[in-house]
Amino acid sequence: MKLFGTSVNQKLAGLWLFFLRVLVSVFMLTHGYPKFLKLLSGDTAFGDPLGIGSTLSLVLAVFAEFFCSILLMLGLGSRLATIPLIITMATAAFVVHAGDELGKQEFPILYLLIYVTILVFGPGKFAVDAKLKM
Repeated sequence: MKLFGTSVNQKLAGLWLFFLRVLVSVFMLTHGYPKFLKLLSGDTAFGDPLGIGSTLSLVLAVFAEFFCSILLMLGLGSRLATIPLIITMATAAFVVHAGDELGKQEFPILYLLIYVTILVFGPGKFAVDAKLKM
C-alpha cells in the first residue's frame, strides 16, 4: 500500500466495513435498546418532531435504532437497513437539534455520514448479504 496511492485494498476495505458496521450498530443500540424497553413497558411519551404523533415517532425510532441496527450488525439487508437510520439521524440533526449549536448536531451528523457510507459502499464481504449475494 502506497501512502499516496489511490487504489483500494479490497481485503482491508472489507475488514474496515465489517468493523464500521458492527461498531456503529453497537453504539446505536445504546440509544435504541432503552427506547425499545420504554415501548415494551407501554410508555409512549416521546418527542414528535415530524408531527406524526409521539407513539408513531417512538415506534419509528425503535425500528431504526434497535431493529435496523441489529440487521446492520449482521450485514443482513444492510443497504435497506441504513435508510431508516439515515432518516432518523437526519431528523435528529436537522429537525430536533435544528436550533442547537453544532455540538448537539455533531453526533447525529457523524452517524448520518457513516450510514450513507454503508449505503453507498455496501456492507462489505464479511456480511450475511455477501453470502446471500444480495
